[in-house]
Amino acid sequence: MQIKTLASLIGFAGALTLSPFANALDADAAQALAKKEGCFKCHAIDKKKEAKSIKEIAKKYAGKADAEAKILHHITAGEKVKMEDGTEEDHKIIKTKDKAEQKNLIDWILSVK
Repeated sequence: MQIKTLASLIGFAGALTLSPFANALDADAAQALAKKEGCFKCHAIDKKKEAKSIKEIAKKYAGKADAEAKILHHITAGEKVKMEDGTEEDHKIIKTKDKAEQKNLIDWILSVK
């Protein structure tokens, strides 16, 4: 009977790992990464700064199937961006190569309301 219990627990742990809760958004970690990477030098969460607010970015990409891919490209490619004052500069590339951290940051950006 102990083997069945152990097998059940392993199955439950596996199911939990594959559930949506296993990859839940960690807003605190995302904001800490954004701060570490210097995102808040140009972006504020809910107001314009030198660039669009995180809230405006989330609104721009809301409901778009390619939102994650576009934001990932934006934060990793270093392409030119137009600032609020009309000037252009290269967008800063985030240093983290950790895909989970990148995804969490993108998920957080898209979740800001």
